[in-house]
Amino acid sequence: MLATVVDTSALWQTILAAFVAGVGTTLVFSLAIFGAVRFADASREGRSLEALIFATLAVLGLFATAAAIVSGVIVMTTK
Repeated sequence: MLATVVDTSALWQTILAAFVAGVGTTLVFSLAIFGAVRFADASREGRSLEALIFATLAVLGLFATAAAIVSGVIVMTTK
């Protein structure tokens, strides 16, 4: 009876989860940066409504990034 040395199914699940988490967190943080830059541009040009929308996007992006980091730490520290 040969033992399985590498569980390929678990390995692929880990690779996929790491890829999704990495790309997803990067995408969400880039939306926060985009919102902050556009907020600065819109507020400088006196477009208040657009500035508010982009500020909201920036804040939501930062909250989503923080949530991704916290959930990652929780996953790593639980059994």
